[in-house]
Amino acid sequence: MRQFAVCRPRGCYSLSNMRTNDVMARLDAAVSALGDLDVSAWSEDTLKEQLGELSTALVALDALLTRVADEVRARGLRIEEPVSA
Repeated sequence: MRQFAVCRPRGCYSLSNMRTNDVMARLDAAVSALGDLDVSAWSEDTLKEQLGELSTALVALDALLTRVADEVRARGLRIEEPVSA
C-alpha cells in the first residue's frame, strides 16, 4: 500500500491510499450535501433563525477551501474546472 506523509504544525503522519480515498469520498459527500441545500426554499423565519449557523459554516468552508487550493497551487499545480463532455 502506498503511503503519503502529511506534515502539520502538530507533527507529521502517514496517509495510505485507502485513507486518501476515504477523504475524497467524504469531500464528494460534502459537495453533494451542499448541492442539496436550497436556501431560496427556506421561509424568511427559518433563514433568520439559521443565519448565524449558516454564516459560520460558510466562512469556515471558505477558509478551508482557500487553504486547500493554496496548498495545491504551492506545489505548482493548477486547479481547473472539469471540461464537460
